Amino acid sequence: MHKRYGYWICTGLLVLWLIPNGVLDLMRIPEVLAGLQHLGYPPYLALILGTWKLLAVAALLHPRTRLVREWAYAGITFDMFDAFLSHLAVHDPIAVALAPLVVLAFAAGSYLLRPASFRLCRAGVACKAN
Repeated sequence: MHKRYGYWICTGLLVLWLIPNGVLDLMRIPEVLAGLQHLGYPPYLALILGTWKLLAVAALLHPRTRLVREWAYAGITFDMFDAFLSHLAVHDPIAVALAPLVVLAFAAGSYLLRPASFRLCRAGVACKAN
């Protein structure tokens, strides 16, 4: 039972980060564009990242998206780890560089604590129950 609470807490915090950030990316607000420019990325990347963040939310919350959910977790991992490395590359303060790793920790908690019904299973092999 505690595992289920942990899953929903981590997933909830992850979704609460993804939705507003995805929307702000899609709106291409000046702060988002300035942040991308600071890291050396083109402005159009905001549209790509915003779209994928919101699609990740849909994949994480829809109960029948096992394969797509796996891809969402992978995409979040790549995005957050690359953001961490990008901040390090431009010599941002360590607190700024570590912020994406906090989001990555929520994603890791969500992934590791997800219920068996949300896990991707091999063909013909039943998933282990939590």
